Amino acid sequence: MTEETESRAARLPADENRDYLMVRIARMTYQQNRTLTEIANETGLNRWQVSRLLQEARDLGIVRIEIIPRTLRHPDLETALSETFGLRDAVVVPGPCDMPEGVEAVAQAAGHYLAAIKPRPATIGVSWGRTMGTVAHWLPPHWSEGVTVVQINGTVTPIPGSMHHNDVAETFARKGNGRMIPLPVPAIVGERVTREVLEKDRIVADVLKTARAAPVLAFSMGVAGEESVLLRSGNILPEEMTQLVHSGAVGDILGRFIDRRGEIVDPDLDARTIGLSLANLKNGDRIIGIAAGAGKHQVTLGALRAGLVNILITDEATARYSLDHAHDR
Repeated sequence: MTEETESRAARLPADENRDYLMVRIARMTYQQNRTLTEIANETGLNRWQVSRLLQEARDLGIVRIEIIPRTLRHPDLETALSETFGLRDAVVVPGPCDMPEGVEAVAQAAGHYLAAIKPRPATIGVSWGRTMGTVAHWLPPHWSEGVTVVQINGTVTPIPGSMHHNDVAETFARKGNGRMIPLPVPAIVGERVTREVLEKDRIVADVLKTARAAPVLAFSMGVAGEESVLLRSGNILPEEMTQLVHSGAVGDILGRFIDRRGEIVDPDLDARTIGLSLANLKNGDRIIGIAAGAGKHQVTLGALRAGLVNILITDEATARYSLDHAHDR
């Protein structure tokens, strides 16, 4: 060690300021991808001191490095999905997801993926639903700092107490030390004119404007039929669901029911749906679709075919189904 290094090392703080310095250097290293030289120049330390503080931060548990082997994912399927459907990225969790623990694994992967996005988005738009509620549970604490989380489809449900998880955005915001912007209107209303009036309201219009400008959107894909959250929450009437399925609906994206080609099944119902439109999803930077289980196979395929997502987080069986049927007529 040189005389200069010894002199500067002696000046390293030994109290709570040292902890602050370790946290600061760790954030610059692992969150901002700064080099040792850049950190040294900004902090007034030398490269040896920066390296020493990083090692100390690891030893004390201030920095914890988690290594997730690629064997827990399917890089071959991820590459095939990206190339076949022109995706920006894909995450495929091994195995089928017809059991609750399988869905949990996909939701956990989605939570970790969102937390790892760099640079961290200032605004993120999210949907609601059972899967998104699980994603919110797995989102790590402090995953962001001061994020704005905006709801991207209506959340008010006609059936009181229904399990609709419209607190998803609130959980995202709380864990990201940020704020939540609600969209306090029904997902689907009874008349087209009602939707038009509500979307012209200043408050609702401002929320939708913020949602359209969000660089990251994350949503789960809904099923059609008796298991639909929109049916169970009262947004869709039983006779309406029966007609949707009869007309070829395989599921919904933000309350908008699509067929296997990703096209709207019922334009009249779509005109009564409040939230981002399918057209809004085709121009976004990161449009993240999350799907798990056999019931989501066809709606995932439709979303991929229509270009409604550019990042897919799903299970192995859903990925293989989408690839096997990519070129179906």
